Amino acid sequence: MAKDKKSKKDRENDQNQRAEEASLPATAQKLKSKDYDAALRELHVELVKLQQWVVHKGLKVCILFEGRDTAGKGGTIKAITERVSPRVFRVVALPSPTEREKSQMYIQRYVPHLPAAGEVVIFDRSWYNRAGVERVMGFCTDAQAARFLAMAPAVEKAMVESGIILLKYWLEVGEDEQTRRLTARIDDGRKIWKLSPMDLKSYSRWYDYSRARDDMIAASDTSWAPWFVARSDDKKRARLNIISHLLKHIPYEELPREKIKLPDRQKRHGYKEPVYDHKFVPELDWPA
Repeated sequence: MAKDKKSKKDRENDQNQRAEEASLPATAQKLKSKDYDAALRELHVELVKLQQWVVHKGLKVCILFEGRDTAGKGGTIKAITERVSPRVFRVVALPSPTEREKSQMYIQRYVPHLPAAGEVVIFDRSWYNRAGVERVMGFCTDAQAARFLAMAPAVEKAMVESGIILLKYWLEVGEDEQTRRLTARIDDGRKIWKLSPMDLKSYSRWYDYSRARDDMIAASDTSWAPWFVARSDDKKRARLNIISHLLKHIPYEELPREKIKLPDRQKRHGYKEPVYDHKFVPELDWPA
């Protein structure tokens, strides 16, 4: 398998970036992978404890992730969920509404996905689509967007009063970093699927999205369901910050565990491996 080779210009750009980062305060420097991995490992342990507590106590947790394109919502959600059970931590990323769903009350298609007891539901974009992409790209009228912003706080208050722990995160990425990430998607065969025609249209309407974000937060940043903004130019720092934050905002305790000991294996009792021509997956000579 051919390895990607960086050009001289790319190597010089990398060197310049590292030099710039070295002059920044510690919290502004890009986080090293080994430091990130170590911190994330500790947070994963806490997320497992949280998972067990949610199931034990029958908690209902709902977490929303909103933000500009390339802000890092998907990567943050993956960091949260990669070491916990998908039966407890459920990710909801709804496609475009069907014609039938368009005829329903707007919030109706989201309600069935809200958590039941013992569940953590994570929305990768949520009902706030109406205040963001639908408003900016003309998929709803200004009147529909305004009506949504007027009713959202009351709906969320009803959720919270029903016992749902609701956390809302907005991931904020800078203009230059968004440009860099979109360009990387164009040039990287692993990421090209992330680049949709909608992303390109959205990119050209930066300030329309800024106005929509400002109006959304002003209308729906309430005491019972506040918005938390995370700077995400450094994706790794953003992930760690968000996970740490949500662990502090969902009360949990570590449940006692019994000491685990593996049982003895059963005896063979005459079992023999069958003589069969298995179709094995080829074992390639990968570099160490």
